[in-house]
Amino acid sequence: MANTIFIVDDDPTQRRILQQVLSRENYNIILAAGGPEAWALLQNSDFKPDVMILDLMMPEIDGFMLLDKIHAAGMNIHTIVQTAQGGVDTIVKAMQKGAKDFMVKPASNERILISIRNALETKSLHKEIIRISKKSRGNFTFDDLIASSPAMDRVKMLGTKGAQSNIPILIEGESGVGKEIIARAIQGTSARSGKPFITVNCGAIPENLVESILFGHEKGSFTGANSKQNGKFLEADNGTLFLDEIGELPLNMQVKLLRAIQEGEVEPVGASRPIKVNIRLISATNKDMIEEVKNGNFREDLYYRLNVFPIHVPPLRERLEDIAGLTSHFITRFA
Repeated sequence: MANTIFIVDDDPTQRRILQQVLSRENYNIILAAGGPEAWALLQNSDFKPDVMILDLMMPEIDGFMLLDKIHAAGMNIHTIVQTAQGGVDTIVKAMQKGAKDFMVKPASNERILISIRNALETKSLHKEIIRISKKSRGNFTFDDLIASSPAMDRVKMLGTKGAQSNIPILIEGESGVGKEIIARAIQGTSARSGKPFITVNCGAIPENLVESILFGHEKGSFTGANSKQNGKFLEADNGTLFLDEIGELPLNMQVKLLRAIQEGEVEPVGASRPIKVNIRLISATNKDMIEEVKNGNFREDLYYRLNVFPIHVPPLRERLEDIAGLTSHFITRFA
Protein backbone atom coordinates (compact mmCIF):
# COMPACT_ATOMS: atom_id res chain seq x y z
CA MET A 1 0.00 0.00 0.00
CA ALA A 2 1.36 3.41 -1.00
CA ASN A 3 2.28 5.87 1.74
CA THR A 4 0.04 8.90 2.01
CA ILE A 5 1.63 12.36 1.90
CA PHE A 6 -0.54 15.29 3.02
CA ILE A 7 0.46 18.61 1.45
CA VAL A 8 -0.86 21.75 3.17
CA ASP A 9 -0.02 25.02 1.40
CA ASP A 10 -2.05 28.05 0.33
CA ASP A 11 0.17 28.53 -2.74
CA PRO A 12 -1.27 26.49 -5.65
CA THR A 13 2.06 26.57 -7.51
CA GLN A 14 3.89 25.06 -4.55
CA ARG A 15 1.18 22.41 -4.12
CA ARG A 16 1.51 21.48 -7.78
CA ILE A 17 5.32 21.24 -7.62
CA LEU A 18 5.23 18.97 -4.57
CA GLN A 19 2.50 16.83 -6.05
CA GLN A 20 4.42 16.33 -9.30
CA VAL A 21 7.68 15.42 -7.52
CA LEU A 22 6.06 12.98 -5.09
CA SER A 23 3.62 11.41 -7.54
CA ARG A 24 6.56 10.16 -9.61
CA GLU A 25 7.56 8.11 -6.53
CA ASN A 26 4.08 6.54 -6.42
CA TYR A 27 3.06 8.18 -3.16
CA ASN A 28 -0.63 8.78 -2.50
CA ILE A 29 -1.01 12.57 -2.44
CA ILE A 30 -3.73 14.50 -0.55
CA LEU A 31 -3.88 18.30 -0.93
CA ALA A 32 -5.25 21.05 1.30
CA ALA A 33 -5.29 24.72 0.24
CA GLY A 34 -4.89 26.08 3.74
CA GLY A 35 -5.20 25.54 7.47
CA PRO A 36 -9.02 25.34 7.75
CA GLU A 37 -9.26 22.70 5.00
CA ALA A 38 -6.36 20.74 6.51
CA TRP A 39 -7.87 20.77 9.99
CA ALA A 40 -11.22 19.61 8.66
CA LEU A 41 -9.53 16.63 6.99
CA LEU A 42 -7.42 15.79 10.05
CA GLN A 43 -10.49 15.65 12.28
CA ASN A 44 -11.76 12.71 10.23
CA SER A 45 -10.65 9.64 12.19
CA ASP A 46 -10.30 7.65 8.95
CA PHE A 47 -7.72 10.09 7.58
CA LYS A 48 -4.26 9.07 8.74
CA PRO A 49 -1.48 10.50 6.55
CA ASP A 50 1.99 9.05 6.93
CA VAL A 51 3.70 12.41 6.47
CA MET A 52 2.44 15.99 6.33
CA ILE A 53 4.30 18.77 4.49
CA LEU A 54 3.08 21.97 6.13
CA ASP A 55 3.59 25.57 5.03
CA LEU A 56 4.09 27.81 8.05
CA MET A 57 2.95 31.13 6.59
CA MET A 58 -0.75 30.85 5.64
CA PRO A 59 -3.79 33.08 6.30
CA GLU A 60 -6.49 32.24 8.89
CA ILE A 61 -4.92 29.12 10.43
CA ASP A 62 -1.17 29.23 9.86
CA GLY A 63 1.24 26.32 10.27
CA PHE A 64 2.04 27.14 13.89
CA MET A 65 -1.65 27.21 14.82
CA LEU A 66 -2.24 23.91 13.03
CA LEU A 67 0.67 22.30 14.89
CA ASP A 68 -0.89 23.52 18.16
CA LYS A 69 -4.25 21.99 17.22
CA ILE A 70 -2.63 18.69 16.27
CA HIS A 71 -0.77 18.57 19.58
CA ALA A 72 -3.86 19.47 21.61
CA ALA A 73 -5.85 16.73 19.88
CA GLY A 74 -3.19 14.14 20.70
CA MET A 75 -2.53 13.37 17.04
CA ASN A 76 0.79 11.83 16.04
CA ILE A 77 1.64 13.06 12.54
CA HIS A 78 5.19 13.21 11.22
CA THR A 79 5.35 16.80 9.99
CA ILE A 80 7.84 18.50 7.69
CA VAL A 81 7.45 22.28 7.74
CA GLN A 82 8.40 24.55 4.87
CA THR A 83 8.65 28.29 4.61
CA ALA A 84 10.14 30.99 2.41
CA GLN A 85 10.35 33.45 5.31
CA GLY A 86 11.98 33.53 8.72
CA GLY A 87 15.25 32.27 9.99
CA VAL A 88 16.52 29.94 12.67
CA ASP A 89 14.02 31.19 15.27
CA THR A 90 11.11 30.26 13.01
CA ILE A 91 12.45 26.76 12.47
CA VAL A 92 13.17 26.26 16.18
CA LYS A 93 9.65 27.41 17.08
CA ALA A 94 8.16 24.92 14.61
CA MET A 95 10.30 22.10 16.00
CA GLN A 96 9.22 22.96 19.53
CA LYS A 97 5.62 22.61 18.41
CA GLY A 98 6.19 19.11 17.06
CA ALA A 99 7.66 19.41 13.55
CA LYS A 100 10.29 16.77 12.74
CA ASP A 101 12.06 18.38 9.76
CA PHE A 102 12.04 21.56 7.70
CA MET A 103 12.54 22.71 4.11
CA VAL A 104 13.27 26.22 2.88
CA LYS A 105 11.41 27.22 -0.29
CA PRO A 106 12.22 26.62 -3.03
CA ALA A 107 13.45 23.14 -2.07
CA SER A 108 15.12 20.99 -4.70
CA ASN A 109 13.49 17.76 -5.85
CA GLU A 110 16.29 15.81 -4.15
CA ARG A 111 15.76 17.65 -0.85
CA ILE A 112 12.02 16.97 -0.96
CA LEU A 113 12.47 13.25 -1.62
CA ILE A 114 15.18 12.86 1.04
CA SER A 115 12.95 14.53 3.63
CA ILE A 116 10.05 12.22 2.80
CA ARG A 117 12.19 9.08 2.82
CA ASN A 118 13.77 10.05 6.14
CA ALA A 119 10.34 10.73 7.59
CA LEU A 120 8.98 7.36 6.52
CA GLU A 121 12.05 5.52 7.81
CA THR A 122 11.82 7.33 11.15
CA LYS A 123 8.12 6.52 11.43
CA SER A 124 8.74 2.87 10.64
CA LEU A 125 11.53 2.68 13.21
CA HIS A 126 9.33 4.38 15.82
CA LYS A 127 6.55 1.86 15.22
CA GLU A 128 9.03 -1.00 15.61
CA ILE A 129 10.29 0.42 18.91
CA ILE A 130 6.71 0.68 20.14
CA ARG A 131 6.02 -2.92 19.02
CA ILE A 132 9.08 -4.24 20.87
CA SER A 133 8.23 -2.22 23.98
CA LYS A 134 4.63 -3.43 23.98
CA LYS A 135 5.72 -7.03 23.48
CA SER A 136 8.13 -6.82 26.42
CA ARG A 137 5.47 -5.26 28.67
CA GLY A 138 2.84 -7.85 27.78
CA ASN A 139 0.40 -5.42 26.15
CA PHE A 140 1.10 -6.23 22.51
CA THR A 141 -2.30 -6.29 20.73
CA PHE A 142 -3.75 -7.29 17.38
CA ASP A 143 -3.41 -3.66 16.26
CA ASP A 144 0.38 -4.20 16.44
CA LEU A 145 0.26 -7.34 14.30
CA ILE A 146 1.82 -6.95 10.84
CA ALA A 147 -0.91 -8.58 8.78
CA SER A 148 -3.50 -7.26 6.35
CA SER A 149 -4.68 -10.37 4.47
CA PRO A 150 -8.28 -11.67 4.76
CA ALA A 151 -6.92 -14.89 6.26
CA MET A 152 -5.19 -13.00 9.06
CA ASP A 153 -8.18 -10.69 9.51
CA ARG A 154 -10.08 -13.84 10.52
CA VAL A 155 -7.29 -14.83 12.93
CA LYS A 156 -7.41 -11.36 14.49
CA MET A 157 -11.20 -11.50 14.76
CA LEU A 158 -11.09 -14.90 16.47
CA GLY A 159 -8.22 -13.86 18.74
CA THR A 160 -10.03 -10.70 19.82
CA LYS A 161 -13.15 -12.70 20.55
CA GLY A 162 -11.21 -15.35 22.48
CA ALA A 163 -9.45 -12.67 24.54
CA GLN A 164 -12.77 -11.59 26.05
CA SER A 165 -12.96 -14.68 28.27
CA ASN A 166 -10.57 -16.97 30.14
CA ILE A 167 -11.33 -20.15 28.17
CA PRO A 168 -8.36 -22.24 26.98
CA ILE A 169 -7.25 -21.51 23.42
CA LEU A 170 -5.43 -23.88 21.07
CA ILE A 171 -3.47 -22.20 18.26
CA GLU A 172 -2.73 -24.51 15.34
CA GLY A 173 -0.36 -23.94 12.44
CA GLU A 174 2.93 -24.87 10.85
CA SER A 175 6.24 -23.98 12.48
CA GLY A 176 7.15 -20.35 11.90
CA VAL A 177 3.65 -18.95 11.27
CA GLY A 178 3.75 -16.81 14.42
CA LYS A 179 1.70 -18.76 16.93
CA GLU A 180 3.45 -17.15 19.91
CA ILE A 181 2.83 -13.66 18.48
CA ILE A 182 -0.89 -14.49 18.26
CA ALA A 183 -0.82 -15.72 21.85
CA ARG A 184 0.86 -12.49 22.98
CA ALA A 185 -1.75 -10.44 21.12
CA ILE A 186 -4.53 -12.39 22.85
CA GLN A 187 -2.96 -11.61 26.23
CA GLY A 188 -2.46 -7.95 25.33
CA THR A 189 -6.09 -7.62 24.24
CA SER A 190 -7.44 -9.35 27.34
CA ALA A 191 -8.01 -8.21 30.91
CA ARG A 192 -4.63 -9.80 31.74
CA SER A 193 -2.72 -7.27 29.63
CA GLY A 194 0.53 -6.28 31.31
CA LYS A 195 0.52 -9.36 33.55
CA PRO A 196 3.08 -12.20 33.24
CA PHE A 197 3.30 -14.01 29.90
CA ILE A 198 5.25 -17.22 30.46
CA THR A 199 6.26 -19.50 27.58
CA VAL A 200 7.16 -23.17 27.74
CA ASN A 201 8.37 -25.19 24.75
CA CYS A 202 7.10 -28.64 25.65
CA GLY A 203 9.31 -30.26 23.04
CA ALA A 204 12.53 -28.79 24.41
CA ILE A 205 12.31 -30.02 28.01
CA PRO A 206 13.96 -33.30 29.06
CA GLU A 207 11.19 -35.71 30.06
CA ASN A 208 12.52 -36.15 33.61
CA LEU A 209 12.33 -32.37 34.22
CA VAL A 210 8.89 -31.59 32.75
CA GLU A 211 6.99 -31.90 36.04
CA SER A 212 9.47 -29.76 37.96
CA ILE A 213 9.58 -27.07 35.28
CA LEU A 214 5.79 -26.86 34.96
CA PHE A 215 4.77 -27.23 38.60
CA GLY A 216 7.93 -26.45 40.59
CA HIS A 217 9.65 -28.40 43.35
CA GLU A 218 10.59 -28.23 47.00
CA LYS A 219 14.19 -28.17 48.21
CA GLY A 220 15.57 -31.71 48.50
CA SER A 221 12.65 -33.29 46.65
CA PHE A 222 15.07 -35.03 44.27
CA THR A 223 18.79 -35.25 43.57
CA GLY A 224 20.01 -31.83 42.50
CA ALA A 225 17.03 -29.94 43.99
CA ASN A 226 19.23 -27.67 46.11
CA SER A 227 16.62 -24.95 46.45
CA LYS A 228 12.89 -24.44 46.17
CA GLN A 229 11.75 -23.44 42.68
CA ASN A 230 8.43 -22.13 41.46
CA GLY A 231 7.20 -23.77 38.27
CA LYS A 232 5.92 -22.03 35.17
CA PHE A 233 2.32 -22.25 36.38
CA LEU A 234 3.16 -20.20 39.48
CA GLU A 235 5.29 -17.77 37.47
CA ALA A 236 2.28 -17.15 35.24
CA ASP A 237 -0.13 -16.58 38.14
CA ASN A 238 -2.68 -13.87 37.22
CA GLY A 239 -1.25 -13.86 33.69
CA THR A 240 -0.95 -16.20 30.74
CA LEU A 241 0.84 -19.53 30.36
CA PHE A 242 1.72 -20.37 26.76
CA LEU A 243 2.46 -24.06 26.18
CA ASP A 244 4.14 -24.26 22.78
CA GLU A 245 4.34 -27.60 20.94
CA ILE A 246 1.83 -29.11 23.35
CA GLY A 247 1.70 -32.24 21.20
CA GLU A 248 5.21 -33.12 22.44
CA LEU A 249 4.15 -33.36 26.09
CA PRO A 250 4.88 -36.87 27.44
CA LEU A 251 1.83 -39.03 28.13
CA ASN A 252 2.64 -39.42 31.81
CA MET A 253 2.58 -35.61 32.19
CA GLN A 254 -0.64 -35.14 30.29
CA VAL A 255 -2.80 -36.47 33.13
CA LYS A 256 -1.08 -34.09 35.59
CA LEU A 257 -1.65 -31.17 33.25
CA LEU A 258 -5.30 -32.18 32.92
CA ARG A 259 -5.68 -32.19 36.68
CA ALA A 260 -4.05 -28.77 37.00
CA ILE A 261 -6.48 -27.36 34.44
CA GLN A 262 -9.54 -29.00 36.03
CA GLU A 263 -8.70 -28.11 39.62
CA GLY A 264 -7.00 -24.76 39.05
CA GLU A 265 -4.12 -25.82 41.23
CA VAL A 266 -0.66 -27.37 41.01
CA GLU A 267 1.32 -29.58 43.34
CA PRO A 268 5.07 -28.94 43.22
CA VAL A 269 7.31 -32.00 43.40
CA GLY A 270 7.83 -32.82 47.08
CA ALA A 271 5.09 -30.45 48.31
CA SER A 272 2.64 -31.54 51.00
CA ARG A 273 -0.36 -29.75 49.52
CA PRO A 274 -1.44 -28.18 46.21
CA ILE A 275 -1.29 -24.45 45.45
CA LYS A 276 -4.10 -22.53 43.76
CA VAL A 277 -3.19 -20.71 40.54
CA ASN A 278 -5.08 -18.25 38.38
CA ILE A 279 -3.83 -18.44 34.81
CA ARG A 280 -5.01 -18.07 31.24
CA LEU A 281 -3.87 -21.14 29.29
CA ILE A 282 -2.97 -20.88 25.61
CA SER A 283 -1.48 -23.89 23.83
CA ALA A 284 -0.01 -24.23 20.35
CA THR A 285 0.88 -27.09 18.06
CA ASN A 286 2.14 -27.82 14.56
CA LYS A 287 0.71 -31.34 14.67
CA ASP A 288 -2.63 -32.80 13.61
CA MET A 289 -3.91 -33.31 17.14
CA ILE A 290 -6.87 -35.43 16.06
CA GLU A 291 -4.40 -37.89 14.54
CA GLU A 292 -2.27 -37.76 17.69
CA VAL A 293 -5.33 -38.68 19.74
CA LYS A 294 -6.28 -41.51 17.34
CA ASN A 295 -2.73 -42.88 17.48
CA GLY A 296 -2.71 -42.89 21.27
CA ASN A 297 -0.03 -40.20 21.55
CA PHE A 298 -2.30 -37.62 23.21
CA ARG A 299 -5.11 -37.98 25.74
CA GLU A 300 -8.53 -37.31 24.28
CA ASP A 301 -9.85 -35.73 27.49
CA LEU A 302 -6.89 -33.31 27.63
CA TYR A 303 -7.25 -32.46 23.96
CA TYR A 304 -10.85 -31.37 24.44
CA ARG A 305 -9.87 -29.39 27.52
CA LEU A 306 -7.27 -27.48 25.52
CA ASN A 307 -9.26 -27.15 22.31
CA VAL A 308 -12.16 -25.14 23.71
CA PHE A 309 -11.45 -22.25 21.32
CA PRO A 310 -9.29 -23.25 18.32
CA ILE A 311 -7.50 -20.74 16.09
CA HIS A 312 -5.76 -21.85 12.89
CA VAL A 313 -2.92 -19.63 11.65
CA PRO A 314 -2.35 -20.13 7.89
CA PRO A 315 1.19 -20.27 6.43
CA LEU A 316 2.57 -17.23 4.61
CA ARG A 317 2.16 -18.95 1.21
CA GLU A 318 -1.61 -18.74 1.75
CA ARG A 319 -1.56 -15.03 2.63
CA LEU A 320 0.74 -13.39 0.12
CA GLU A 321 -0.77 -9.99 0.88
CA ASP A 322 1.22 -9.93 4.12
CA ILE A 323 4.65 -10.30 2.48
CA ALA A 324 5.21 -6.59 1.72
CA GLY A 325 4.49 -5.47 5.29
CA LEU A 326 6.62 -8.22 6.81
CA THR A 327 9.50 -7.44 4.45
CA SER A 328 9.43 -3.78 5.45
CA HIS A 329 9.29 -4.78 9.12
CA PHE A 330 12.35 -7.01 8.95
CA ILE A 331 14.34 -4.52 6.88
CA THR A 332 13.66 -1.87 9.52
CA ARG A 333 14.51 -4.18 12.38
CA PHE A 334 17.69 -5.75 11.06
CA ALA A 335 19.10 -3.19 8.63
